[in-house]
Amino acid sequence: MSLSLDHIAVTYIGGPTVRLDVAGLRFLTDPTFDAGGVYEGATSTLTKLRGPALDVASVEPVDAVLLSHDHHFDNLDHAGRSLLAAVPRVLTTPLGASRLGADAVGLEPWESVELGSPEGGSVRVTATPARHGPVGGDRGPVTGFVLTRGNTGPAIYVSGDTVWYEGVTQVARRGPIGLALLFMGAARVREVGPAHLTFTASEAVEAARAFADATIAPLHYEGWAHFSESRAEIDAAFGAAGLQERLAWLAPGRPQVFDLQPSAVRRAA
Repeated sequence: MSLSLDHIAVTYIGGPTVRLDVAGLRFLTDPTFDAGGVYEGATSTLTKLRGPALDVASVEPVDAVLLSHDHHFDNLDHAGRSLLAAVPRVLTTPLGASRLGADAVGLEPWESVELGSPEGGSVRVTATPARHGPVGGDRGPVTGFVLTRGNTGPAIYVSGDTVWYEGVTQVARRGPIGLALLFMGAARVREVGPAHLTFTASEAVEAARAFADATIAPLHYEGWAHFSESRAEIDAAFGAAGLQERLAWLAPGRPQVFDLQPSAVRRAA
């Protein structure tokens, strides 16, 4: 899909996984393409409830993967890990890059890389702070990302697995965000207690207020058993805050185009 610099096509695949087409480049966030199943990890057991809306062949070729972190199966499952071998650039945390090797690039918060497309477009990807749980209980390291297209307008924010904290407010202070893809669901796992590890619905409302001009697209709130909040809680929280019109629910498997012109951010289709 060829788009102008002012537009981005977002295709929701499931969980934390979306395909982003912008400026002649194709990005993929946290690849998860396995069918449903149970994953026994070093510190927790996760259960995936359903498979992806699209298979790997439907999203290739991919220019770069934006990987919040590599050490939890709900952000990088078996099929997603296999896909990385065919991707020219994997952007993630420095520790994650050291484990993945090959074409993985580790970025500290606020470090950037510039990616160019054959069509002449370019996108700057900047790593952002993220904290995967409460103070003293961070299950990271994790990272988020901001995608900017020169001086053409508001940026795209991919939160990665994070809670609402000062690091996220720094993203809001650094420049206008036009589209914020927030990892919600208030993830909780029995092995680490009652603390939530991703945005609660109420925290997402706080983020929406901080990103005052952004359309908010929820991700990572369904498809896994460890989410403690669903679309119902998110809708209710945004409705109570008078921010319902700011939500953009992504339809699985179908590209949705967003207009990112400086004057306004709105869905174009």
